[in-house]
Amino acid sequence: MTSKVTYLGDLRTSSTHIQSGTIILSDAPVDNNGKGEAFSPTDSIANALATCMMTIMGIKAKDLVVDLKYSTAEVLKIMNSEPRRIGAIEIVFQLEGTDDQKNKSILERAAMTCPVFLSLHPEIEKRITFNWK
Repeated sequence: MTSKVTYLGDLRTSSTHIQSGTIILSDAPVDNNGKGEAFSPTDSIANALATCMMTIMGIKAKDLVVDLKYSTAEVLKIMNSEPRRIGAIEIVFQLEGTDDQKNKSILERAAMTCPVFLSLHPEIEKRITFNWK
């Protein structure tokens, strides 16, 4: 088992990661009858894309002896109304660690192979920007 999800009422859930015991709360968004006091399920999907891409780059960066520490990603989820679903995810990476163009290209290509990226429906537009400092 990966996780256990408990409905807490008032459109809030608590998800417990079985291996670590880490807990993540989720709320329905304000525009869908919720309080918006935590990540919504669709926020979590968009965030998962960014964290997955960053993790895959981190794995590849180790091979290249590149330190991506303190790199960031800003995430924007754009919802469609009919049907209500994620229409686009925009991620802007601010990356540190290398000036080498070859390494940058390798890391950017690696990011685009992350399992979340490859699992998302092809109709979800993925707008990815890599900015290197």
